[in-house]
Amino acid sequence: MFRIKADDTVEVRKGKDRGKRGKVRQVLVKEGRAVVAEINVMKKHVKPGQEARQAGIIDIEAPIQMANLALVCAKCGKPTKVGTRILEDGTKARFCKTCGELT
Repeated sequence: MFRIKADDTVEVRKGKDRGKRGKVRQVLVKEGRAVVAEINVMKKHVKPGQEARQAGIIDIEAPIQMANLALVCAKCGKPTKVGTRILEDGTKARFCKTCGELT
């Protein structure tokens, strides 16, 4: 069970975008990276395509390592570590280690 999943709000801990918050769009499990909206934006040079695609420079969101991200708790609003608990019905659930709230 990964600590960060798609549609979670995260804060960047390290790197050029340190302190910024964004929503996770995609988690790349095998690479240990995640794509976060408006974070780690790179420029990509594209050639013109056969079907009306113009040449130019576009902005794309590059994946960032999950070790550099911290989940933002919905209750306390702080970046926090995430733990797992097994509930009474036998399912695993993530919780905020700062305030103890289930996420």
